[in-house]
Amino acid sequence: MSQTSDPLRLTDLPDDTPARLAEIRGGRQLMRRLLALGLRQGSPLCIVQRRGKGLVLASGELRIAVGTGIAEKLWVTVEDDHTVVINATDRDQQAGALPDSAQVQSGDEAA
Repeated sequence: MSQTSDPLRLTDLPDDTPARLAEIRGGRQLMRRLLALGLRQGSPLCIVQRRGKGLVLASGELRIAVGTGIAEKLWVTVEDDHTVVINATDRDQQAGALPDSAQVQSGDEAA
């Protein structure tokens, strides 16, 4: 997969998935604020940590904390061969790995 994948909201990006900032759906003030923090359209980034409803982003050596309001205005494209899996069960069923009646156990239940 290349950078031409459909953009998705930053809040929907899984942790540690490399992406590029594709679009900032905010006003001039938000653009200036992000620019001052070192983020601009095309910047590489990934989510390092989720803190409550906010996110800690990594872009190169930068670490930037943003709240939900800002994160929802940022749209990204997934980098290189990384694919975003929203629902692992759906993916596995499409690949034929799990029958319809299979149950996925969490780490606590599997032990």
